[in-house]
Amino acid sequence: MPTLVSELDLPELSDEGSFDQRHARRMELKDDHWLVRNLFGYAVLHYDDVTSILRDKRWHSAVSKIPQLMGITNPEFLERQQVSILSAEGDVHTRLRRLVAPAFSPRAADRLRPFMREVMGGLVDKVADAGRADFTADICEPYPIPIICELLGAPKSDWQLFSRWASDILEIFSVDVVDKLPILMKAQDELGEYTRGLIAERRNKPADDLLTDLIAAEEAGDKLTNDELVMMVNAVIVGGTDTTRNQLGCAVALLANHPDQWALLAEHPELAPRAVEETMRYFGAVRGTARFASTDIEYRDVLFPAGTFIAVGLAEANRDGAVFSDPEVFDITSPPAGQPQVTFGSGIHYCLGAALARAELQEALPLLAQRMPKLAIDGDITWKPEGVGIFGPARMPITFAAGH
Repeated sequence: MPTLVSELDLPELSDEGSFDQRHARRMELKDDHWLVRNLFGYAVLHYDDVTSILRDKRWHSAVSKIPQLMGITNPEFLERQQVSILSAEGDVHTRLRRLVAPAFSPRAADRLRPFMREVMGGLVDKVADAGRADFTADICEPYPIPIICELLGAPKSDWQLFSRWASDILEIFSVDVVDKLPILMKAQDELGEYTRGLIAERRNKPADDLLTDLIAAEEAGDKLTNDELVMMVNAVIVGGTDTTRNQLGCAVALLANHPDQWALLAEHPELAPRAVEETMRYFGAVRGTARFASTDIEYRDVLFPAGTFIAVGLAEANRDGAVFSDPEVFDITSPPAGQPQVTFGSGIHYCLGAALARAELQEALPLLAQRMPKLAIDGDITWKPEGVGIFGPARMPITFAAGH
């Protein structure tokens, strides 16, 4: 007979202390416990448990529960919540994923690589002569938006609009989201209206972009509706903006503390794919995700009743010594482990935009290493609160050799 999870004597995760202290505490707990308690329920920290739960379709994405977890009771906001590919499950998710997956293929991402280099080169141009910058504000924040716009086929004149909409819609992950709902809903309305206009334009005049691909996506006569196309554009902005910004910040903060590897990347840009995987393993911007039990679930002789929340420790899984040799050593020249890093997740909700994110980071890092030699952190990095949305630097002052 399985043991009811609430009857287990489990240690509790603490949110006190610095980032490094909390990480050390989790890694310490991981050595002795496969399951721990947290504020909302429970957490798993081992690689095998993390991937098992993410691949088990009975554990549903907690994205749909964000309003509940954040204490949102605004009826207007709750009424407008629609099924999103980020939270859909079962046949609905399978259908959406099947229809849109070809539009997010590595080949589709690769066609944007020259534009990614152009965008990053332009951002570096603005700070190159000064030899100093706030890496977050000057490089990370503006990098993804032009690429998302190019991906969707939106004109350059609308980049600033998209930047504002992205920032406002991402307030859903803020601790004070309840107070920011009017801003969030206004952005959703404006983006929805804009996207419908863009869809109508693309139906009449197809182009070489994601929106045209999504409109054309068809299998056995099944196609996305207009509302589903709007949802996909919203998902691209939510899933593809802050993740890239923060992962780039985390990667460069990490590489700044390993100047030999920064210099090596400049000399050998072919190391970019390994550098991306290793920075995401060692210091991922998405530290964890959450699932809830859609039904009573037995796992490892423990019964998790329907509705139980479980946090999935991606950061801890990425440092699991049972999977990665020398997990606490950061090395962009190390050969790939037998298993992938899990910052992109696993299972049916594996990051749909993984190929795009990889391409953005693979193009950005070697270019930055070449044009920002002798990179150094210039003062203290201000980090975003861990556990709220996506982790990364809120402010990151840097210096580097000017004029490159």
